[in-house]
Amino acid sequence: MRKALFLDRDGVINVDHGYTYKIENFEFTKDLFNLLKLFQEKNYLFFIVTNQSGIGRGYYTQEDYNTLTEWLTTTLHQKGMDIEKVYHCAHAPEENCQCRKPEIGMMQQCLSNYNIDLTHSWMIGDKQSDIDFARHSNVGHTIAIGERKIENAEYHFASISECTHYLEENQGKIL
Repeated sequence: MRKALFLDRDGVINVDHGYTYKIENFEFTKDLFNLLKLFQEKNYLFFIVTNQSGIGRGYYTQEDYNTLTEWLTTTLHQKGMDIEKVYHCAHAPEENCQCRKPEIGMMQQCLSNYNIDLTHSWMIGDKQSDIDFARHSNVGHTIAIGERKIENAEYHFASISECTHYLEENQGKIL
């Protein structure tokens, strides 16, 4: 079994400008690459789990999303960091699907394809639904990012930079 790092996309991997679907509007969060390297050095697999209701709402197409996702995974690969798989929910919230976080459909898909040690895995998200998704999926550790109040996260940091610096200083105790 392998440990995994589950990452939300908008607000964690990239600055959340609202319904980001164009490469030219995609801005990686500061210190993201350093954060990923910390987990990579500890042999974590990387997964992205992201709600993309902009597709269901008609703001952009599945093809737009696919183009950005391919660019994102290629860019990370070029920096030496591979994403095992990107899972997304394209549904609008009112569709009440089982793949939209905090529901666990994306995790069920992941676990059907990968042998993951959830107890020693991590989820990093910037919304309550991300942390609830992790808890409902039995992910052992959670990190909330941002200024909003998020309950039940094991750690809470204002930014990816703050999180990265903390983990760099404490990785022997945490990861």
